[in-house]
Amino acid sequence: MKAKWLIVFLKEFRETLRDRRSLGLLALFTLMYPVMLGLVLHQQIKKATKPEREGIELAVINAAMAPNLMTQFKHKNITVRPMGPMDEEQIATMLRDKKTVAVLRISDKFADNYQAMRPAEVELWFDSASDNRARQRDIEDVLQSYGSGVASARLLAHGVSPATVAPVKLQRYDTGTTAARSAGLIGGILGFLFFPAVICGLSAAVDSTAGERERRSLEVLMSQPAHSWELVVGKWLAAASLAIIGITLELFLAHAIMSWLPLEEIGMAWRVTTLDLLLVSLASIPLSLFASSLQIAVAMNAKSFKEAQSMLTFVLFMPMVPGLAVTMMDLKTAMWMYSVPMLSNQTLLREIARGDQIGVLPYLLTFASSMVWALAAVAFASWRMKSERYVLAV
Repeated sequence: MKAKWLIVFLKEFRETLRDRRSLGLLALFTLMYPVMLGLVLHQQIKKATKPEREGIELAVINAAMAPNLMTQFKHKNITVRPMGPMDEEQIATMLRDKKTVAVLRISDKFADNYQAMRPAEVELWFDSASDNRARQRDIEDVLQSYGSGVASARLLAHGVSPATVAPVKLQRYDTGTTAARSAGLIGGILGFLFFPAVICGLSAAVDSTAGERERRSLEVLMSQPAHSWELVVGKWLAAASLAIIGITLELFLAHAIMSWLPLEEIGMAWRVTTLDLLLVSLASIPLSLFASSLQIAVAMNAKSFKEAQSMLTFVLFMPMVPGLAVTMMDLKTAMWMYSVPMLSNQTLLREIARGDQIGVLPYLLTFASSMVWALAAVAFASWRMKSERYVLAV
């Protein structure tokens, strides 16, 4: 003979699968964010690699005045397009129409000033509102390199070593890994992947409590030979099942997208393995259980279906507050973060993405932090179910 809570669970779960609204929420929040995340990152990668694919074209006015500089541009794969005299309005129009990355105007006295060892004036015109900032920096780097080379040659011509004007030689060594550098950004992005835990089971939780009471079908269910906790547990697990399915599918879909994208092109890395994600999914099961139990407990205190939906609108965003607060305050990872529902899941995934060895304790704390509150909410809902005032909505 099946347990009574299992019979209630199977009954509620079958009805939930027939509810298009519940299935729509499950599909929407499972697919929407990973796909949007993939599209945004793909556009960033596409923008970052655009200069390499298309090359850099620089319009130069009076290019014949500085042949050595033009040669150095060509060595850096920058295509030089000689231009005739242009006024400021023509240059601005050319940049606004995106006909070139930048315009370099060389002074008519460039050669005279160069030979007299006076500063030779050049003007670099660009549009800061365009998306060519990376290519503009490449052009400026060539100009700075050219100026440094000329200065070194002049010092040597006067018998002075270029090292004299550079008493300190700075060498930079970055020991940070790509995964560690991108962990903060990835952690902030993927923190929203846990949102299905609080949204996918919402419709089922409200319909099985406030909805059934409004339809007067709850009275029939209460007349059956079953304890109140058995009824609540069955409804709770049915609603939580959708949340668990949603959050698991979304995590693995995001994992597939992040593994497929060439994140190295934008200085990011995705070092989370399938085993790591499986452990995170298991540790996140209590989060779905907690969200569903809280929704059922809150919906029981509403007098109608619409009132329950209005009350739960505010409850939905409560688990997101700690994560947003930690992000805005830029707090370092601490062990207490694994004791806060939702924040613990976000912290766990972020630390795994960083590539750190976190041990077993964070997984256990993440699991227990939500599970304790889930059981407490179920106990409250079971106690509330015993009340005739609740069943009769008085």
